[in-house]
Parts: sequence; C-alpha cells; structure tokens
Amino acid sequence: MDKELFEILVCPITKGKLIYQPETQELISKQIKLAFPIRDGIPILLESEARTISQEEYDALG
Repeated sequence: MDKELFEILVCPITKGKLIYQPETQELISKQIKLAFPIRDGIPILLESEARTISQEEYDALG
C-alpha cells in the first residue's frame, strides 16, 4: 500500500486515524473496533464491508 495514501486515509465513520495491519491486510479503527479490508491493494472503507475486531485483537494493537 502506498505510504502517502496510508497517511491521509481516515475512518469513514469517526474520521479518526486508521492503523495498517499488514498481516491481515486491514485498516483498523480503534475507536469503533472495526477492521476495513484491503483488497488487491485497494482499501474498502465501507462500514458494510468492515468486521468487528475482538477484544484480544484490540488489546494487541497497543
């Protein structure tokens, strides 16, 4: 994923910072505990496509 693009992307719901998770190819919004997928290098920032992250996943983010 392009670093410049990553720096300007925000959560479509909260407008807060997203955390890139290369292992899962997702962008995480800690505020609302949602993970947005990245498919073929394209972030899918739709609430309907996001998954809720578990408390364990949330805690691992630091």
